[in-house]
Amino acid sequence: MEDMIWVLVPLAPFLMVLGIVWMKNQQALEEKRLNATASQSAEEAARHAIQVAELERRVQVLERIVTDKGYDVVAQIEALRDTKSHEEGTGVPLDIKRQEKA
Repeated sequence: MEDMIWVLVPLAPFLMVLGIVWMKNQQALEEKRLNATASQSAEEAARHAIQVAELERRVQVLERIVTDKGYDVVAQIEALRDTKSHEEGTGVPLDIKRQEKA
């Protein structure tokens, strides 16, 4: 066993160099993984930003429709309710005044 230790002693510098090279390679691989993850995250963030901008634009259009024609829409809904309540046999009228009893 002691003979084996004396054989490994001259190999120690070589083993240390191999260890250092291996650690440097592992560090380089980890940096590549981090860069890939960062670029993927940046792409995903850009995609989300585009989706948010599109949704904001659509909400603005809806807000404009509601505010510009808000009173007109209410009047149209009321007109539809009035015509429905006058038609017979077309279903349940919207202005039911009595309530069902259990």
